[in-house]
Formats: sequence, structure tokens, C-alpha cells
Amino acid sequence: MKDETAIEQEIQAKGLTAPRLTPADIDRVIVGESFTILPSGKVMVCELTLENGFTVRGEAATVSKENFDPAIGAKISRDNARQKIWELEGYLLQQQLHDNGPI
Repeated sequence: MKDETAIEQEIQAKGLTAPRLTPADIDRVIVGESFTILPSGKVMVCELTLENGFTVRGEAATVSKENFDPAIGAKISRDNARQKIWELEGYLLQQQLHDNGPI
């Protein structure tokens, strides 16, 4: 995950106030999360549940089982799942703007 805090600060400093998503918007729609280590012992899957019941998944994997670390796997797989939410929420916002006409 890129440094969202720094990017958000830059956006606010430049006064970019048109309709947009923020990291807080993304976090707000997440209501649950679960993590699963697959039987190979080299892959972690994170499933995030959104407020409407939809789920997204992200993965983290290592080539060598000896290098697998559950904490690192959880962070990477969650970040990868969370990234998908940006696209879904971006689509939803664009559709709302389209339905409501020009600002």
C-alpha cells in the first residue's frame, strides 16, 4: 500500500475538493475480515466483508515456506484486498455522480 496519509495530506493541501474517495471512506465500508493460510503453508488469503455483505479477497505468497511469516502475510493480503475496494467504491461514486447529473 502506498502512503495514503501523505497522499491525502497533499490532496487536502492543494484544495482538491471535488467529489472523491478518501482512505477513511474505504475503511468505513469494511465491517469484517478473516485470514486463511492455505494448506501449502505459503499463501495467506484475506477476505474483507463490506457493509452491504459483498466480499473482496487479497493474497500474499512466498516461494519458500521457510520465509512465510503470518503477520507479514496478513498485512500484504489485507492491503491487496483493500486496494480492490478503491475500484468498487470509485465505480459507485462515479455512478452516483452520473445519476445525479452535473455538479
